[in-house]
Amino acid sequence: MTISTYRLILTGLGNVGRSLLGILQSQAAILRNEFGLEFVVVGATDSRGAISDPNGLDIAALLKAKQAGRSVVSLPGGQEGVGGAGLVHTLDADMLMEATLVNLKDGQPGLGTVRAALERGMSVVLANKGPLALAYPELAAWSDLAADNTVHVPEPRPALRFSACVGGALPTINLGWRDLAGAHIQRVEAVLNGTTQNIMRRMEAGTSYADALAEMQQRGLAEANPTLDVEGWDAANKLVILANAVLLRPTTLADIEVDGITKLSTDDLRAATARGERIVLLCLAEQVMGDFQLSVRPTALPADHPLARMSGDEMGVVYYTDIAGRLSATTLEQSPVPTAAAMLRDAIEIALR
Repeated sequence: MTISTYRLILTGLGNVGRSLLGILQSQAAILRNEFGLEFVVVGATDSRGAISDPNGLDIAALLKAKQAGRSVVSLPGGQEGVGGAGLVHTLDADMLMEATLVNLKDGQPGLGTVRAALERGMSVVLANKGPLALAYPELAAWSDLAADNTVHVPEPRPALRFSACVGGALPTINLGWRDLAGAHIQRVEAVLNGTTQNIMRRMEAGTSYADALAEMQQRGLAEANPTLDVEGWDAANKLVILANAVLLRPTTLADIEVDGITKLSTDDLRAATARGERIVLLCLAEQVMGDFQLSVRPTALPADHPLARMSGDEMGVVYYTDIAGRLSATTLEQSPVPTAAAMLRDAIEIALR
């Protein structure tokens, strides 16, 4: 079998980035034997700087340094202060794997790095939803997702993929793009924030909101400042991406009605259970008078609804269509590895195009 080699730049070596390095190691034989692919990491960045080698970095050395709490700049060839855009401008690579921290104010540094990669003709795989939530139309216009050719990019256009951004390993975007091809999507329901799902399921069992939140923070599933999660904004930004990419509805955060879970009490959740319902933080896109109305809010669903049957560690999506009926999927994720796996599946899809 002929082996095709693809050079990767990985920006961000947090939980997802490190998990991606791990699965590039663990799945190397599968990638070669089943797909004829070899992915070589030629550049990587963390919060302090970058490291690169056109012949391929030592993944084991990268992981050892990060597990010891050291920056890549501590390794031979490390460069203090160099960011993702700097690597993209100077290093030859086939794909950017973007996994820096989410910044929903201006999208940086991820947005600048993605712009630089697409302008160079480099394909991009994102786990960072910030650039897409803030600048989806612009980024799509530079890529193979462009609706027209108003932005001049050498053909073939670079690919832009981001299935990890809307529910980790949950194939939210891929279902809409591939499996519902030819169908008219009439309604989408989804639970896309794992922190609030976990908190509400614990509250159902009698745990207070404060104690449930503290447990999520101890597990590393909620930030010290959990505002984006509990007030619904993380889920809303994922709905922005879904609306733009799958529903082809130009959407910004201002188009979505957002309400979080902070006003819910344990009594509210247990009363819903007693009625044969379950409250979830529901992302909803519902077609009304030719347009989609978009919202994120706590919603009581019948106990037999696919999203009501999920545990605290699950996320899910339900599509309603004209010809494909109702299609639902859920994912059970207890670590960052499934999100990294979604980045890998995007990279494989790009490589096999």
